[in-house]
Amino acid sequence: MQIADLGDIRLHYRLDGPEGGAPLVFANALGTDLRIWDDVVGHLPEGLRILRYDMRGHGLSDAPEGPYSMGQLVRDAEQLMEHAGMKDAVFVGLSIGGMVAQGLAAKRLDLVRGLVLSHTAAKIGTRQIWADRIALVQAQGLGAIVEDTLDKWFSPDCHDRHAIRHMLERTPVEGYTGCCHAISGTDFMTPTSGLRLPALGIAGADDGSTPPDLVRETVDLIPGAQVRLMRGAGHMACVEKPAEYAEILSGFLTAQGHV
Repeated sequence: MQIADLGDIRLHYRLDGPEGGAPLVFANALGTDLRIWDDVVGHLPEGLRILRYDMRGHGLSDAPEGPYSMGQLVRDAEQLMEHAGMKDAVFVGLSIGGMVAQGLAAKRLDLVRGLVLSHTAAKIGTRQIWADRIALVQAQGLGAIVEDTLDKWFSPDCHDRHAIRHMLERTPVEGYTGCCHAISGTDFMTPTSGLRLPALGIAGADDGSTPPDLVRETVDLIPGAQVRLMRGAGHMACVEKPAEYAEILSGFLTAQGHV
């Protein structure tokens, strides 16, 4: 287990692949941890230097008292990459991780040379939606939202939800609601429209949280970016169809000369 002490936060992370390999960073979705990428990593080309981490408030990372800001989450990623000696990376972010990716690219182009915006958007939901979610979780715990969340996250044909259910149920309430506050206060439409770097969007045809049209709306802000639609997959396409997800990601890395 690797823990980076960044001063105000300790983050759990994992590094795979050879030192000096092309850097690739993964950021997880709300209510999950770095394990959502396990099967994807196993299908990627050899030689990559891969950094995965548990977002603030998730997994084995610290869960300080919230609310959190998106600026904090972006700074966490920034400092962790510096801690790991990574720059010029392709950054893959899913859901809230995709918002972190956008914020980091707008702030530190020396760290990010390419973006993969997976099942995400520049703005997700409304303040009222997130306020209602926060109030429900604070009152009743994560168990109150698990079934509805899983129904939105997975395609109707996916019946193996156990691992993600376990992650959701074990996420600290403070960490989950803290990150909900960060999403609620974020609108990256303007900064993302100013990005000029290689970018790819990945959307799930059965995603009930960030539908394909929402993903496309954001990705279209970046000139030259394209969207790949994964049919028969929902919000957690990296878990439902890891081989197909890895194939799409590998194609993007190859096109950018990053393998």
